[in-house]
Amino acid sequence: MSIPDEKEFFRQRGFGQRIGFGHRPAVLVIDFINAFTRPDWMLGASLDQEITATQSLLTAARVAGAPVIFSTVSYDDADFKDAGIWALKQKGVMTLRADSDGVVLDSRLVRNAGDSLLVKKYASCFFGTDLVARLVSRSIDTLLLAGCTTSGFARATAVDACQSGFRPMVVQECVGDRSQAAHLQSLFDLDAKYADVVSLDESVHYLRQQVT
Repeated sequence: MSIPDEKEFFRQRGFGQRIGFGHRPAVLVIDFINAFTRPDWMLGASLDQEITATQSLLTAARVAGAPVIFSTVSYDDADFKDAGIWALKQKGVMTLRADSDGVVLDSRLVRNAGDSLLVKKYASCFFGTDLVARLVSRSIDTLLLAGCTTSGFARATAVDACQSGFRPMVVQECVGDRSQAAHLQSLFDLDAKYADVVSLDESVHYLRQQVT
C-alpha cells in the first residue's frame, strides 16, 4: 500500500485519534547537543531548520511561562561501561564523554537561568531519570517535544510520555533525524499510536493561550 492508503487503513481501524493539548505544558528539547547537530561528527546530522523552529517554540514557551527542559546524554566511565549494551552497537558513543564538547547544548539554543537540564544515559528522557517527579511537581500534563533523533531519542521519549500518563505533542518542524525515511516513518507511527504530531504554528498558538 502507498502512504495515503496506509493512512486511510489505519484511520479505518481506529488509529490516530487525537489526544489533544492539556492545560499545563512544558517544552522538552531532546539532545540538541553538538554531537548530534554537527553533521561532520559520527552521530551528527544537519538540523539547522529544526533548530530554527525550536527557537520559535522556546520563545513562545517563555512568554507563556511554560517550563523548559533540555536534555543531554553523557557518560562518565572511562571505558563507557555506563553506556551499557548501547556502547556495543555503535562507535559514536565515544563522542558523548562527560565534560567534552559533544555533550554541550548547541550554542544556537540558549538555556536560560530558569530552564532545567536533564542528563541521561539512554534514549528516553524518562528512563533512569527523575523526569516524572519534575513534571508531577509542577502539575505538567502536556509535553511539547523537540529534538533528535525522531526515530531514536524523540520516539522513545514520546512513547514513555504516553505510558507515563502525559500528553506527548511531537512538534513536527522541531524534530529531525539522520535518515529522512526513518524520520517520516517514526512520525507516521507516533501519530497513529502514541502521540499527536502537531505543527509549530499549532504549538505556538496553544502556548499563547496559556499566557495569563
